[in-house]
Amino acid sequence: MSSVIESTRFSVLDRSRTREGHEASRALRDSVDLAREAEALGFHRFWVSEHHGVPGVAGSAPTVLAAAVAAATSTIRVGTGGVMLPNHRPLVVAEQFGVLASLFPGRIDMGLGRSVGFTDGVRRALGHGREDAEDFPGRLAELLGWIDGTQQAHPRVHAHPAEGLRIPAYVLAIGEGASVAAAAGLPLVIGDLRGREKVLRAIEVYRRDFRPSARAERPEVIVAGTVAVAGTEEAARRLLVPEAWAMAYSRTHGDFPPLAPAEVIERRTMTAKERELYERGLDGHIHGTQEQVVGQLERAIKETGADEVLVTTSTYDREALTDSLRRLARITRPQARGGERAPQRGLDVR
Repeated sequence: MSSVIESTRFSVLDRSRTREGHEASRALRDSVDLAREAEALGFHRFWVSEHHGVPGVAGSAPTVLAAAVAAATSTIRVGTGGVMLPNHRPLVVAEQFGVLASLFPGRIDMGLGRSVGFTDGVRRALGHGREDAEDFPGRLAELLGWIDGTQQAHPRVHAHPAEGLRIPAYVLAIGEGASVAAAAGLPLVIGDLRGREKVLRAIEVYRRDFRPSARAERPEVIVAGTVAVAGTEEAARRLLVPEAWAMAYSRTHGDFPPLAPAEVIERRTMTAKERELYERGLDGHIHGTQEQVVGQLERAIKETGADEVLVTTSTYDREALTDSLRRLARITRPQARGGERAPQRGLDVR
């Protein structure tokens, strides 16, 4: 196995994508099932996301879903990728993570992002606009202050049970958030791997400007992106089809849809613009056979200097997605080649 890959942690982010012909509740149960599989395969973390008013995503309450995932597993780290801080009061976020960290000590990660709602209507419903994202550094500092017990803005108010707990925090960024992570002295989660030049520039800024803190003594970079592994290159590419079409549809219709089967999409008549966006959505992802993916991962890790890779693959065929993770585990963990599975404990939410 590649020494570069062997020295890198691998984790999973599942966005609870809904699928045509299945209820949204199934997507949430699928996420919990995938977390069990990720734990059995030895992945380092399993994170869930936050989206509001999006037909294609069931994960609207990440701390609630993280609780279900943590209860259904026993060893894997569980967290959010992420909680969108502009949508929430920092005190409430601190309290929610305090409850999680108290119930599942030593296993909870607090991934935080600066995005707001997907559409103007969603933003109005949430009571927040794009301007709220501009105050992300201030909201982040307040949140950390609630947990560390150092906030001064609200005397005699405390975030129970979060205050005094060690809850690792991570900043999610596409580009500009790298400076926020550096100034706060927090690990950076950045993606995706397709926009490599933009990602590399942001990582350079992050490492250059990083200020050591009580939470992190040195820069830590987690790169996020799609990784699809299958028996053939074509089979791996077909795993990318449902998400590529969903992205193309959202950019031409303003609505992010549930995932459709690859074979349905491949028969679809597309406009020139849809076709252009769809084809672009298929390009640049890490995908192929195990042998092909090894080389692509090596290059990505060497170029970014990543400490960890957060796999964010979404597709209609959940069995194929699980198979992809198993093949990836054989690349990243030689012991997974024997197919051993960790015992499953905790809450059964199926």
